[in-house]
Amino acid sequence: MSRYLEAFLEYLLVNKGVSKNTYEAYKRDLIQFEEFIGKPIIQADTSDVIRFLSQIENKRSLNRKLSSINSFFDFAYKRNMVDEKLKIKQAKIPKSLPKFLTKDEILKAVDWINYQENSWFELRDKALILFLYATGLRISEALNVKISDIEDGWVKVTMAKGEKQRVVPIADVALKAIEEYLHKRPCMSEWLFVNKNCDKLSRISAFKITKKYLNVSPHVLRHSFATALVLGGADLRVVQELLGHASLNTTQIYTHIQKENLKDTVLKYHPLEDLE
Repeated sequence: MSRYLEAFLEYLLVNKGVSKNTYEAYKRDLIQFEEFIGKPIIQADTSDVIRFLSQIENKRSLNRKLSSINSFFDFAYKRNMVDEKLKIKQAKIPKSLPKFLTKDEILKAVDWINYQENSWFELRDKALILFLYATGLRISEALNVKISDIEDGWVKVTMAKGEKQRVVPIADVALKAIEEYLHKRPCMSEWLFVNKNCDKLSRISAFKITKKYLNVSPHVLRHSFATALVLGGADLRVVQELLGHASLNTTQIYTHIQKENLKDTVLKYHPLEDLE
């Protein structure tokens, strides 16, 4: 437990005089959050809070933990421990937040893949994970990609929902991983991702791969792709196009992330925010 959290808990007991049950609830929620982000709570940012809340399915528990976090940062702001008040209003939290992973979490997991035996299976697993994160494709779309569908750094998606077609750019790091995998692959196939028999990789096998290295389903990488774009400032309509959503309403689940990111940017950089 960090000294900042200890100071807040002492404040609750001494200054606020909260009940034992309330004190224990705050303590439990905030210790859980601090352990989740792996750093002192005072260093948390909006994306840390959203990532933490996205793991919680019960809305009542989610709002209670959010209230604990907001109370801590209100305390820290009033005592000049932080320059900006980190606060997310409960009304802006949707009924279900998409679970996502950060870039560092994904790359750290990929680094665990064992290359000592130079197995083409491991190269395939790395390529699949990076491909899903780099493109945001549904797993059904990714498994239907043929080698010929990739050209000049773009992938043509031909099996999207509603039989639509779209093209999505692929990050260089994912392209490099695909090249390494295809170079070592001992069999010929039109499909990009294959199993040991050189048949198209199944959804079950893809799930086992992402579960093994990331402990999530392939769909979480799609959410991670979209979340990374929105946090980076991408327009929701661009994200909609890349994800292949028929309606912008489907993409609206990421609106809360975009609004908080824009708000943080204004508070940090707008000249009027320096005036008292």
